[in-house]
Amino acid sequence: MLKQKKKLVILLACITVAAFSFLWAFNGDKTEKNIYGEVHSGDFEISVFTTGELEAKNSIQINGPDGLRSVNIFQIKITDIIPEGTVVKKGDYIASLDKAELGNKLKDASNDMQKYQSQYTQTQLDTALQLRQARDEMVNQEFALKEKQIALEQSAYEPPATIRQIQLEFDRTSRALEQARKNYELKRNQLIAKMEEAGASLSQARNSYDRLTELLQKFTITAPEGGMLIYQREWNGKKRGVGSTIGVWDPTVATLPDLSVMSSKTYVNEVDIRKIKVSQPVMVTLDAYPEKKLTGIVTSVANVGEQSPKNDSKVFEVVVRINEKDTTLRPAMTTGNRIVVDRLKNVLSIPLESIHNQGDSLSYVFVRQGLSLIRKEIITGETNENFAVVKSGLSKTDQVYLSTPPKPESYEMKRLPGKKQTPNKQGS
Repeated sequence: MLKQKKKLVILLACITVAAFSFLWAFNGDKTEKNIYGEVHSGDFEISVFTTGELEAKNSIQINGPDGLRSVNIFQIKITDIIPEGTVVKKGDYIASLDKAELGNKLKDASNDMQKYQSQYTQTQLDTALQLRQARDEMVNQEFALKEKQIALEQSAYEPPATIRQIQLEFDRTSRALEQARKNYELKRNQLIAKMEEAGASLSQARNSYDRLTELLQKFTITAPEGGMLIYQREWNGKKRGVGSTIGVWDPTVATLPDLSVMSSKTYVNEVDIRKIKVSQPVMVTLDAYPEKKLTGIVTSVANVGEQSPKNDSKVFEVVVRINEKDTTLRPAMTTGNRIVVDRLKNVLSIPLESIHNQGDSLSYVFVRQGLSLIRKEIITGETNENFAVVKSGLSKTDQVYLSTPPKPESYEMKRLPGKKQTPNKQGS
């Protein structure tokens, strides 16, 4: 009887211990369930995330006037421009350029034209006067020759010496007439050349004045086509506006984008650029419309890096074409671009925060083993922003600790097969 009571007491004690153990385990699991993560099994996406800015794939450039270089003007300021985003029609006013330098050149051209006009008029008068004098000289010589001819005819009965004298005077007058005729012809050709030179100078001055006048009209810029006005960005990313300078090598004031086909221009750091290739798919979000989910494709990757305006790092320009057509898309909207560089099939992955390192070659995680934790060595592979691929060391039924427990060195280290085991520092 005594033995039966003793057995009953022992049985009740075992049941009590088991119950307390179960309750402790249950409560422990309840308090720690939020710091454990499961090993994910399935496809693993490797991506690079960047921010970008929308721009139209095609656009019409609104440029400053042609011909600035021909009048030795190489830079000019914008004095007025309509607000960005204004919808304009063909021929609508866009902007005005500073006319001061061109106005001075136009004034000089006007003075030159008046000077050459005066010179041309004076040359005309001189030509008329000199040709009249040459013609009068020639006519006088003709009259003198006729007089000598009459005198020669009437000297038929004069002594031979007299006839000879009259003949000499006739010959001298004839030569003088011939010389007058040649002089007239030479003078005429000379004066014609002077008139042509004066006329050419006047024509050049007039053309220069007319060209400057026509150019001045182009300093008021109008829309070549209809569309939404977008300011041109300079090399440093700043938008052109009132006070900005355009030049003969970069004359664009603004653009009229074709909103039917949009792209996102983004910059990838030199560490990640080796992963980016043309034709990779891209998931695109908009800061202005967080609910919109767009898709895209990488269409170009720069071969040469450039200095980032935000820091000292090197970045490479990447252009992503947006697949969807959406009337809400506008140039300069900020985009989030998740470029999918690879997809791994049927792999295990765990959160990055669960991975710890010991030295340069050993990676491990804290894994639940029954009611306790152990450190377990793993071999990792590719990573993305939040997860890492586990090549060896875990199964999909494991649960990993997402944070570092107190005294992490005190937990047993379980090495991979074939590697030396690291004992618990407490000897357990």
